[in-house]
Amino acid sequence: MKEELYQSWLNLTSKYTDDELLLNQLWKEIKQQYTTKKRHYHNLIHLDYMLQLASNDQADLNDYDTLQFAIWYHDSIYNATKSNNEVKSAEFAQKRLKKLQIDPKKAENCTNLIISTKKHEILNTQNQDNAYLLDWDLAILGTTWESYLTYTQNIRKEYSMFPDFMYKKGRKKVLQHFLTRPRIYYTEKYFDLWETIARENIQKELTLL
Repeated sequence: MKEELYQSWLNLTSKYTDDELLLNQLWKEIKQQYTTKKRHYHNLIHLDYMLQLASNDQADLNDYDTLQFAIWYHDSIYNATKSNNEVKSAEFAQKRLKKLQIDPKKAENCTNLIISTKKHEILNTQNQDNAYLLDWDLAILGTTWESYLTYTQNIRKEYSMFPDFMYKKGRKKVLQHFLTRPRIYYTEKYFDLWETIARENIQKELTLL
């Protein structure tokens, strides 16, 4: 998988610079961040899944490249005890995109997309790109119960520094927030595909908690 991801990274970034040393440095940095021991869910598997979904939806996207950059960097900074991960990830992405000489407007769009994953609310309503990104990020909620259960176990591992009573309280709050939303998925495609399953999975997890 790492080889495929590396190739995917090169396919995207080599359009903007021919500095191979820089591209490899940035790749190693990403790989290092997403493979730390504390990452049980927010890792390269999560990135790979989102990139595959983006590739499948390419025809419906306004700016495929910027969305790919948003995927690569959206969890680049991840500390389970902090609440500013998305803002930090966006700042981190901004600096890297500057090195790649990405157009400042595209870079700003990318950082806004990353920040939108904090509350999972659309910040850019000009097109469907933001909606797609948020739906891909929550794709796991609408999978089979087996996959969903594995996901919940991996999330628990990422929050292993918290005792059960604290974790369960926080987790319930997150899940109930999703259930009270008018819809979890913004795009019609994924609303039709995943909404019902996601709500059933969330409800099941709440019962287990």
